Amino acid sequence: MDTEWMSVGKCKDLSPTIFFPSDGVGVQNAQRICSECSVAAQCLEYALTERVDHGVWGGKSERERRRMLRRRRVGRVVTV
Repeated sequence: MDTEWMSVGKCKDLSPTIFFPSDGVGVQNAQRICSECSVAAQCLEYALTERVDHGVWGGKSERERRRMLRRRRVGRVVTV
């Protein structure tokens, strides 16, 4: 998967600890940064495709990404 977008993300010069918070307030802080990022969509898709389990990616928490992946799986089920 292409990762060139990582070089222009708002997070590139910030401490990674911001995006791996231990509480809800930390998640909200990271999400605020992501909300102003021009590559948030690519970041989120990367995390979903690579099944990244931890941290805030593309403005979505671990829990939000798990829900998104579940919805994607359910959407792919084809009945015969």
